[in-house]
Amino acid sequence: MEFPDVVTMAVPAFVLLVLIEMAAWKLTGKGAYETRDSAASLLMGLGSQIAPLLGGGALVFASFMAAYQYRLFDIPNTWWAVILCFVLDDFRYYWFHRISHERRWFWASHIIHHSSQHYNLTTALRQTWTGNILASLLFKTPLVLLGFHPLMLAFVGGVNLIYQFWIHTELIDRMGPFEWVFNTPSHHRVHHATNPRYLDANYAGVFIIWDRMFGTFIPEDRNEKCRYGIVKNLGTFNPIVISFHEWVGILKDVMKARSFREVIGYTFGPPGWSPDGSRMTSAMLKERWERTHQTAGAEALPGPQAAVQPAE
Repeated sequence: MEFPDVVTMAVPAFVLLVLIEMAAWKLTGKGAYETRDSAASLLMGLGSQIAPLLGGGALVFASFMAAYQYRLFDIPNTWWAVILCFVLDDFRYYWFHRISHERRWFWASHIIHHSSQHYNLTTALRQTWTGNILASLLFKTPLVLLGFHPLMLAFVGGVNLIYQFWIHTELIDRMGPFEWVFNTPSHHRVHHATNPRYLDANYAGVFIIWDRMFGTFIPEDRNEKCRYGIVKNLGTFNPIVISFHEWVGILKDVMKARSFREVIGYTFGPPGWSPDGSRMTSAMLKERWERTHQTAGAEALPGPQAAVQPAE
């Protein structure tokens, strides 16, 4: 089997769909575009394609080919193997994506994708310049060792990436039974939202079943509109700042660390970790919201004096 470069093939479709979404936004007013924000996203997407050409992509592929020599099984390059590889790779993506939110080292690369305060198809193209080498080696090598050829992995990863493009939109509402199994714009809007209710949720690539299985699924609430961006928005459209600001933040924190424990915490703890708890992690923000929400709900309940009296 030959495995085409599906991402490159899909680029014209990406451009066409962005133009269609922009036209629909102008006609309906649904969604949002900001010229500088979209330009920054497009530049980040371009940079993400150039970065692997500087040597990282070749290093990753060479490492995969070396690991493939020690594979456990000889999995043939057949249609059923591609389907199996696609499902397992999506499962792998769920955990990689989840860890990218839970551990600051990986968040430093992934935060780029969440840094836009708008949610449209150009946001899908806002990708990291720095996170593909280590993430690929750590999270994809097990599938290579299992026996999936690196070219097959590249193919199914490309298909996964293409699928995720169209779910970055506010034009598509709920999709009924389809979203019981698959990731959709509604599910992914929740993932990009900074509302405390929606934090730490919906990490799926293609199959939302992983979130349902591991307790990270949260449905979109029509009564609470998603607010996009990151907890502390950057206030800049400079792609250099967007790409490296969290790495700079890690370096500054490590330089002021007073112990090895603090170095590890600042580097591999959850984003927002601090030794004295003065900063807020997403788990802390969510817990505070839940506590406040429960208190407000309890206060809204009628007291004994307001109870309905039985009819005489």
